[in-house]
Amino acid sequence: MDLNGKTAIVTGASRGIGTYIAKTLARHGANIIAVARSEAGLQETKVDIENSGGSCQIIPFDLSNIDGLEGLVADIWSNHGPIQFLVNNAGIEHYQHYDRIQKSEILSILNINLHCPLELSRAIMPRMLDNSEGHIINISSLAGKKGVAYNSIYSASKAGLLMWADGMRQEYNDSPIDISVVCPGFISEAGMFNDGQIDPPPLLGSSKPQKVADAVIKALKKGSCEIIVNSGPIRPLLALGQISWKLADKIVRWFGVPALSRKRISF
Repeated sequence: MDLNGKTAIVTGASRGIGTYIAKTLARHGANIIAVARSEAGLQETKVDIENSGGSCQIIPFDLSNIDGLEGLVADIWSNHGPIQFLVNNAGIEHYQHYDRIQKSEILSILNINLHCPLELSRAIMPRMLDNSEGHIINISSLAGKKGVAYNSIYSASKAGLLMWADGMRQEYNDSPIDISVVCPGFISEAGMFNDGQIDPPPLLGSSKPQKVADAVIKALKKGSCEIIVNSGPIRPLLALGQISWKLADKIVRWFGVPALSRKRISF
């Protein structure tokens, strides 16, 4: 896959991992359409990309406005030409005891993390099919493969993203559209986990945000796939979880994941 001259929509491109994804795609020659709520953050991404010789257009937009996403896609396609890549990166989380979480917080997480990617993809796929070219990449999480205590809504949203992509890969196997998922673990230096300013469990470690961006490039070049980004021994744990959830839960507690999550609760 030659990315040069292709156009990519990257959501959540105003901060965190999204900026790394946008900049890395631009370095590989892609024209970036950066979408997020923060215009100031998008401007910083645009300046960084253009200072490096890349192309970036910004669209400040509240991605929780699900009803407006179809019009957003139509406007982007009309104003910027065919879109080859959609990177569903935007995401939010909220650590809390489930019995204390508010209905509005649940809806907000599900809207941004799951409903938004589904609706953006639904709006753009007919155009990609007509154009005989398209690749949708969902930035999920290892939290979608193994539930995280005190962050269960985030886990549910990311698991939904994984299973939706799984079904989509099968449904569109014989089409010109590829569907990929990138599943980061604990990410240092940028992103929501880094914002919490708590060290990851030593046995699981952390990865740099550039590795997530590199995984996006790998997915684009490889085609439909699922890529895990994690420095620790997560694959054996995930496999074990399919055999014995009780043992997997014990190992996660031993790693210190629930205790870490508890520290991040916002009172």
